[in-house]
Amino acid sequence: MSDIIQLLPDHVANQIAAGEVVQRPSSVVKELLENAIDAESTSIKLILKDAGKTLIQVIDNGKGMSTTDARLSFERHATSKIRSAEDLFQLHTKGFRGEALASIAAIAHVEMKTKLDEQELGTHIKIEGSKVISQEMSATPSGTSISVKNLFYNIPARRNFLKSDAVETRHIIDEFQRVAMAHSEIAFSLYHNGNEVYRLQASNLRKRVVSIFGSKMNEKLVPIEEETELITIQGFVAKPEFSKKKRGEQFFFVNNRFIKSPYLHHAVVSAFEGLLEQGTHPSYFLYLKVPTKSIDINIHPTKTEIKFDDEKALYAILRATVKHSLGQYSIAPVLDFNRDSTLDTPYEFSKKVAPASTPKISVDPTFNPFKTEQKSSYQHIPKKETSNWESLYVATEEAQQEPLFSDQQETQTSKTLQIQKKYLLSSIKSGIVLIHQNLAHQRILFEEFLEKLTVKEANSQQLLFPITISFSSAEIEMIYSLKADLESVGFDFEEFTKESVTIKGTPTTISESKVTEVLEELLENINLDVPDANYNPMDDMAKSFAKSLAIKTGTSLSQKEQENLVHNLFSCKEPSVAPNGKATFKTLSLEEIDSIFKN
Repeated sequence: MSDIIQLLPDHVANQIAAGEVVQRPSSVVKELLENAIDAESTSIKLILKDAGKTLIQVIDNGKGMSTTDARLSFERHATSKIRSAEDLFQLHTKGFRGEALASIAAIAHVEMKTKLDEQELGTHIKIEGSKVISQEMSATPSGTSISVKNLFYNIPARRNFLKSDAVETRHIIDEFQRVAMAHSEIAFSLYHNGNEVYRLQASNLRKRVVSIFGSKMNEKLVPIEEETELITIQGFVAKPEFSKKKRGEQFFFVNNRFIKSPYLHHAVVSAFEGLLEQGTHPSYFLYLKVPTKSIDINIHPTKTEIKFDDEKALYAILRATVKHSLGQYSIAPVLDFNRDSTLDTPYEFSKKVAPASTPKISVDPTFNPFKTEQKSSYQHIPKKETSNWESLYVATEEAQQEPLFSDQQETQTSKTLQIQKKYLLSSIKSGIVLIHQNLAHQRILFEEFLEKLTVKEANSQQLLFPITISFSSAEIEMIYSLKADLESVGFDFEEFTKESVTIKGTPTTISESKVTEVLEELLENINLDVPDANYNPMDDMAKSFAKSLAIKTGTSLSQKEQENLVHNLFSCKEPSVAPNGKATFKTLSLEEIDSIFKN
């Protein structure tokens, strides 16, 4: 038998390694931004074209690299921070150059310009698919500029797997926000297709959070601060009244590195116990500092998961710290009750003690209720004519005497019953059908919206007074990227600013009071994992509109509304599933019902 194991060529090995490091454009953004931070930059600029598919460029004013370092940074296993295995548990940097550059260069056209501050000329390198095309001396500013063009150009399958520009932009902005929030001392800017999305000045933590999430965030923040031997905690939580229905603004940073920790998240949520409305989530921006020896950050390829030595102690400290801050700023409930000052005894009477007087009762001894005429000291008030309004009760009394169900009623009304204001029960020839009213209405609205968006011409209703809705800069960028699609369905935009959007017209199917909810729902759904080849923004909009406007669980429906819902559902093209893929109804045959009651 011939040998079948062979070594892979370097360019193939690099492409495979790239798959672990570079999953999408946001992966490249994260690596390049972290490299710029480790280069001790004070100003970092990120430039994007087509959500990073065409261009990702990071320009920093850091210390740059020598010609030798610049060339070696694109070699596999090149690193500046690890000399031995023990160094893996003493990481203070994010990854100065190297590490990921070889993977990025294997699947894109990369161009680097870099110069040390003390040198007159810098280095200019061009690499395509791991092959060095050119390397020369160049006049360039101090620092480093790296351009990544045509990502996945040599792996078409991976490129086709990328999502829509809106989805990829959302992922990039998420990474940008995480890095910028972890380093408020550094100035950051972000440009997408020529538009300035962020220009963040070097500042403190509070100003950085406000500059990213909008000026209205400032009034929402409650500061958190605690220092113990195990951990130092700084940051902010948002007041309970500003909690959100989606889990968007929740950030943990450990030693200036963004992490995800369901365990610590639970600690924060438990500190808000009794303060949040059901179905809402708190916003928080928490910065933790722990000894590097007490954590392992290499358990996940993206280093967003961390293993702590003593999780239980950290949980208790974090929960107590957040709870203390909420109480300190009079947000958490306290034991003493609010007094009504109007009930206090006036000062001038506080030392006077007056005996209570017994009230006198006057009785008419001659009063006889059985006499037709009475002579008393009380004035007789004649009874008003009541024949008109007393007759209103006649129908009610008659109705109470009627049986609850009658043969005539059964023949006139549909055989539907609402259960717990959530389900509809209807009888069919073969048994019964149980319908989820919210999911069923979503399916009905989804098909109605989709028809109006794709077949019929969308109508717009002009608002008497334009409405202005506040969003973060990232959300404004997302809405702007969908502007043409939204206009095609009936939205009419008047103005976009960095923190708000003004709308002067809406689709006829959406009321003015629902506009904010519909747009927020659309932004939340934008991260759906839909491949680019099959992605249809109209589908996304129809799903979001349907979810926002569908009858909610807990809504009481009249008999007529129940009948209409059932009729409209089974008139749909796909009545059995909601837009999110969940079942809208379940049928039970007579045989299945009988089997329940068999011994």
